[in-house]
Amino acid sequence: MTSPDRERTALMGLLRAPLLVWLMVLGLPAGAGGDVPDEAFAAALKALEVRSFASKGEAIASLERLGDPRALGVFEAMLRGRLYYRKADKRVVLTQVVEDGYRIVDPVSGTELGVVSKRALRKIGINNTLRRRLRAAIARLSLDSEDPGVRLAAVQELLANMTPEAAALLREAEGRERDRRVAGAIRIALALNALDSTDKSVRLRAVRTLKGSVDPTVRNRLTALITQRDDGAYGEPDPEVRAEAARALRVMDSKLQLYRFAETAFFGLSLGSVLLLAAIGLAITFGVMGVINMAHGELIMLGAYTTYVVQLLMPNHIDLSLLVAVPAAFLISGAFGVAIERGVIRFLYGRPLETLLATFGISLILQQLVRSVFSPLNRAVSTPSWMEGSLELSRALSLTYNRLYIVIFSLVVFFALLLILKRTSLGLQVRAVAQNRPMAKAMGIRTDWVDAMTFGLGSGIAGVAGVALSQLTNVGPNLGQAYIIDSFMVVVFGGVGNLWGTLLGALTLGVATKFIEPHAGAVLAKILILVFIIIFIQKRPRGLFPQKGRGSES
Repeated sequence: MTSPDRERTALMGLLRAPLLVWLMVLGLPAGAGGDVPDEAFAAALKALEVRSFASKGEAIASLERLGDPRALGVFEAMLRGRLYYRKADKRVVLTQVVEDGYRIVDPVSGTELGVVSKRALRKIGINNTLRRRLRAAIARLSLDSEDPGVRLAAVQELLANMTPEAAALLREAEGRERDRRVAGAIRIALALNALDSTDKSVRLRAVRTLKGSVDPTVRNRLTALITQRDDGAYGEPDPEVRAEAARALRVMDSKLQLYRFAETAFFGLSLGSVLLLAAIGLAITFGVMGVINMAHGELIMLGAYTTYVVQLLMPNHIDLSLLVAVPAAFLISGAFGVAIERGVIRFLYGRPLETLLATFGISLILQQLVRSVFSPLNRAVSTPSWMEGSLELSRALSLTYNRLYIVIFSLVVFFALLLILKRTSLGLQVRAVAQNRPMAKAMGIRTDWVDAMTFGLGSGIAGVAGVALSQLTNVGPNLGQAYIIDSFMVVVFGGVGNLWGTLLGALTLGVATKFIEPHAGAVLAKILILVFIIIFIQKRPRGLFPQKGRGSES
């Protein structure tokens, strides 16, 4: 990611604001804004140069009263320590750090004024009181933004710093708000404010308004209402209001429990997706070739290290590096897989225990190889900006983008592999060899070539799994060891060589693990899953979806 890109991302992280403001903060031409004359805005801006914090507070209030959108850019820069004035002419400027010093911008016109040294500028300092005032002012001005996300953030900021003036501002905004989420947030903020009313009916209506919310602030306030203090008195003096608050808390607890269930299911699906990517390659090699490949985890590791190397080669294009790493990891891990099959495994067909020992030795060699090349230390892989953050479905439920993308990606890989096996000549030959190797060879199919390509395909998918895992954990020499046992459990549980069984088995084990972990712990959860699989294969030795053909007879 380029330096300006990082700057833009950092600026957007605090509180999104209209595009006009951010263009000005970033030093790009923006032009004058609002109906306020430039002279009036410049005069109000000049009052920020004083040393007195009290006088600065009055200047902030004056700028806010102007209602000019340019004030948002000034407040944001001031809050982040990027508002200065030039010593030469006392002119207030917005700044951005560049290689040669500070790039400065006129906040009145949005005109870039060039690059100056730090000595030519003096920062307009603030204290904690001014920081709170600035955040509240930003929130109030942001209520007029065209972006619903900005207005929602403004409501939440006002909720955290509720005053009679803020309540009046929210009541005014409620009448013109058309976005359902923002309007709901305003209603909640006003209801929380109404809990301090001396009128019982007002407090009762406020509690009923809050009944459907799952906001932590709402929960804390309602809990305070029904909590008995040391002196025996309750937070809410009226028993009817307390009873309504208790009912509201029960409704909230039911919703929170549902959201926790959904969140646990999502984490289970994301774990199942990782297991699917890790096991799907093993499923086709084990199903077609009958090879117990203990080096499969190291092929996953190679894919993760490929992602790391690609990012080293593309330091200014982190967002694109992951898209490049997927085919690169597939090719590199696939090439290693073909080399392993041609160099070792083809001499051991029909002897599964020997393939287990041989591939275990190969796994140790690959681990030592990456230790020698990259050192034994873990390597961190950067997350692209489009995978950062989370999708907020409510204040109590948010889905992280990295896990959400991995779930989608694993399904894409699964269906792509399914199409390859069902719609291509290679897939037809793979299925023929899996069902009856001697007959396939008699029909002219080059079974040795099919074995090599099948092993390469499974290894390539393992590399792709490593790309996904690099976004969830650090990359290290032992990365693959954490997933090899789980991959075999998925394959055995779903049915050896059956892709649909692998999909169902991976998702089932992933979700089951996440639901057991809160009650039993991570280690005991794995043990319970293993015990379940042992009992299951006693009843169904061939898994959920038994393989047909040669695999079922051997």
